[in-house]
Amino acid sequence: MGRKRDRASAFGLLPRMEARPWKNGKTVSYRYHPVGGKPIALGTDKRAAIQKVLDLNGASSDAGTVEELWRSYQQTPQWKRLGERTKQDYAVYSEKLLETMGKVSARLIRPADIARYLRKERADAPVRANREIALLSNLMTVAVERGDIDSNPCKQVKRNLERPRTEAPDPESLARFIAWLEAQGGQRRVIALMAEFASVAGSRRVEFLRLTLDQIDSEAAVITLMRAKQHGGTVRVENVVITPAVEDLVSRLRALPRPAESPYVFVTRDNNPYTDDGFASTWQRAMRLALEKKVILRRFTFHDLRAYYTTQHKVQYGELPELHADRKTTARIYDRSKVSVRRTLG
Repeated sequence: MGRKRDRASAFGLLPRMEARPWKNGKTVSYRYHPVGGKPIALGTDKRAAIQKVLDLNGASSDAGTVEELWRSYQQTPQWKRLGERTKQDYAVYSEKLLETMGKVSARLIRPADIARYLRKERADAPVRANREIALLSNLMTVAVERGDIDSNPCKQVKRNLERPRTEAPDPESLARFIAWLEAQGGQRRVIALMAEFASVAGSRRVEFLRLTLDQIDSEAAVITLMRAKQHGGTVRVENVVITPAVEDLVSRLRALPRPAESPYVFVTRDNNPYTDDGFASTWQRAMRLALEKKVILRRFTFHDLRAYYTTQHKVQYGELPELHADRKTTARIYDRSKVSVRRTLG
């Protein structure tokens, strides 16, 4: 009678590896069956046995390291479901992470190492460190599912405290900044209209950098956008209603100079749609100059315009806009109201 198969102990093994449970019911030894050769004993340490097989087959010498996990992660279904912007962000987060931990085997990383990275190695960038460890946690999940490690050490360590932004530009400062940009003409006028659009529509810039003319339907009074952050494999379309107050903005958007054959609303000097990096650098230069010339007294980010929209929407309509599936998320991140209003009894 042959040896009884044990599926649990064989889980996560490489091809041609065999798990051999001992009679004591506790120990498992491993063997490898090379093509045309005799079985090779690998011992009772599952992780070491897998590494031996990788070495025997001339596999990458960095198997099981953070660098190798990063490459493997980019082949997973989870990675393929991410938005392009998120993938770009992860690529940025990977740079410092791989510089520090890239050559380290996942088996050797302990919760204390995660804590040191967060508090010591990246003490000068605590928020970025949180994002980098979030990426590392995804890589460690790959290692867990593969059987390299038993638990994810990232989940046992608290992230650095993050203080959400609490400011949004006030209406007067924003109007002054947009008017100053408009007056300069050229690309600064385009940036001004993008800022105005973000402040009245509440959209992320990635959602409208490549906005086309046919997405603006004046007859139906809607602007159709795709929500940037899609979850669970669903596709969420956002119909932004064009109010009478925004009709003038829509007319100015249509009138922006562009080649006759270009479908895009916002174009650069080269008549191409803006890239995210290109827009960001143009915005930063304009913001620095506006501060130098005292057009505005306090810096704000383009993303703060989403908070401006949320706050003003609450003032005007008495409720938060639908920016997330859970409005508590909208309230926590974007509601920057300074005054709470509630009714008396009676």
